[in-house]
Amino acid sequence: MGFQDKSICCSSCGTTFTFTADEQVIFQSWGFRNEPRQCPACRKSRGSERNGHSSDNQVAQRKMFLATCADCGKAARVPFEPRSGRRIYCSDCYRKVRLNR
Repeated sequence: MGFQDKSICCSSCGTTFTFTADEQVIFQSWGFRNEPRQCPACRKSRGSERNGHSSDNQVAQRKMFLATCADCGKAARVPFEPRSGRRIYCSDCYRKVRLNR
């Protein structure tokens, strides 16, 4: 089945955008059956709002904490406050632990 570029009117802002043949192939490979109803800018804005970011693309900085890796002893940065008695791993050691589960 050959795909051709399509012009679609955005349901949010009313602008016309092109749904390219390449995008159609990608949508089909992802199992999507419907065409997008929103232009790429509106989809991006909606996704940012859904992920807790403001629509003006300001990304909130996540607070990181320093810890010592329980396996190799290297410094590790984690997105949660470490508690005593809990094993913390650096990225490399964490991958090893995950693979051995």
